[in-house]
Amino acid sequence: MEFIEKSRAMTSADINRVMARMATQVVENHPDLGNVLLVGIRRRGVPLAEQLAAKIEEMEGTRVATGALDITLYRDDLSTVADRPVINKTELPADVTGRTIILVDDVLYTGRTIRAALDELIDFGRPRRVELAVLVDRGHRELPIQADYVGKFIQTTDEEIIKVMLPEFDGREEVWVVEQKASVE
Repeated sequence: MEFIEKSRAMTSADINRVMARMATQVVENHPDLGNVLLVGIRRRGVPLAEQLAAKIEEMEGTRVATGALDITLYRDDLSTVADRPVINKTELPADVTGRTIILVDDVLYTGRTIRAALDELIDFGRPRRVELAVLVDRGHRELPIQADYVGKFIQTTDEEIIKVMLPEFDGREEVWVVEQKASVE
């Protein structure tokens, strides 16, 4: 799939700054970090959860536990994803029952990814509380889901896509607003 880059929404420095701000907000809201578990939604939510944990550790000297959810089998559009979707591992380092879980993802759009993550998370136990941290909130909700921690709000059209690039997958760190290139027939 080819894209037309419309605008760069965030640089690496911007991402670093908003992750530091979100880490500060998490610390302010949760004096007992020992009960907090940062759970990244595969793919890009996982390194963002690790980055958030590292920022908290820099500030507080305490490492917050992290985990990863693969929501593939919980998606409501699984049949349209692929004939044989790739399933990755869900890794939760501790029992979620009674814990404060902060789900971490790169972009909040319709809310369907978060709904799938909540469905999977509940299969592992009953958290005391679940919060949501996202790097970008682009609006266009189809479900009544809202983030507790937002790096940046970027208003988009339905045709635009937020492309988050992270070193772990793309070799660089930035956020772009792009559109799919029209196919020529």
